[in-house]
Amino acid sequence: MSKAGRSARARRSGKVGLRSEWLAIAWLSLKGYRLLARRFGGKGGEIDLIMKRGRLVIFVEVKRRGMMEEALVSITPKKRRLVAARVRQWLALNPWAMDHDLRFDAVFLAPLRWPSHLAGVFELVL
Repeated sequence: MSKAGRSARARRSGKVGLRSEWLAIAWLSLKGYRLLARRFGGKGGEIDLIMKRGRLVIFVEVKRRGMMEEALVSITPKKRRLVAARVRQWLALNPWAMDHDLRFDAVFLAPLRWPSHLAGVFELVL
């Protein structure tokens, strides 16, 4: 769909999402993580960020909500299944990562709050 065909709300939401991802990248970079991929996937779901620190590769969901509690409950079972499928796809393209520790993390953002990085939000079943 062209930019002209998207609603103002959808364009605004996309911009907020991009800013949120860059904030999460900065936050995790301060913790020593290095960005490997951003917005991996496509139709049917995507992984917001894939980052690495030492022998640990993390697949990160970035969620921004009006209140932190809303962000915490936003990773639904359906989202977990979609992410697991994308992780398998990414690993097929990056077999070097199979001998690394793999984890699914989340960075939650809310106005006037520091980002919250939660490690191991759910167990990856590959």
